[in-house]
Amino acid sequence: MKKLSMDELNRLDIPSFKALDKFPYVLVMDDIRSMNNIGSAFRTADAFRCEKIYLCGISAQPPHREITKTALGADESVDWEYFTQAKDCITSLKEQGFTIVSVEQVSNSQLLQDFSPVRDVKYAFVFGNEVFGVQESWIEASDICLEIPQFGTKHSLNVSVSLGIVVWDFVSKSQFK
Repeated sequence: MKKLSMDELNRLDIPSFKALDKFPYVLVMDDIRSMNNIGSAFRTADAFRCEKIYLCGISAQPPHREITKTALGADESVDWEYFTQAKDCITSLKEQGFTIVSVEQVSNSQLLQDFSPVRDVKYAFVFGNEVFGVQESWIEASDICLEIPQFGTKHSLNVSVSLGIVVWDFVSKSQFK
């Protein structure tokens, strides 16, 4: 084995990435206080061909040096939109026909390993504030709440870690490859 060079990785340029079909999902980052977490969301979204990121509330928006530093330029390849109010984002997503999936520990949540994406359904995965989680307005608007099983003492993960787990799970299970 040998580590692959950048040329051997066959990386896409931004126009080529933008022209590709994306997996049928978007990410919603609601009230995310860390610009590093926002940058990480962009980088993961690029890696797994996300349609778009929706930033809401206090979530910072590109261009910003701290976001770009973590995103490594993915803030330029992944489309995004900002909403001041979560309710406006919820309305927009519902009008576009998205199934809203909050990633949160709630009563009657579905364990991530039991989630099976359905063909021809577009998903909006919602991630909430690092301290307070997904706000109630999103929970009430959700069609599904997913929970990542955890077995330690904390029962919480960093939002960018949760996002990576959920997106990888979705893409690896999807019939859309």
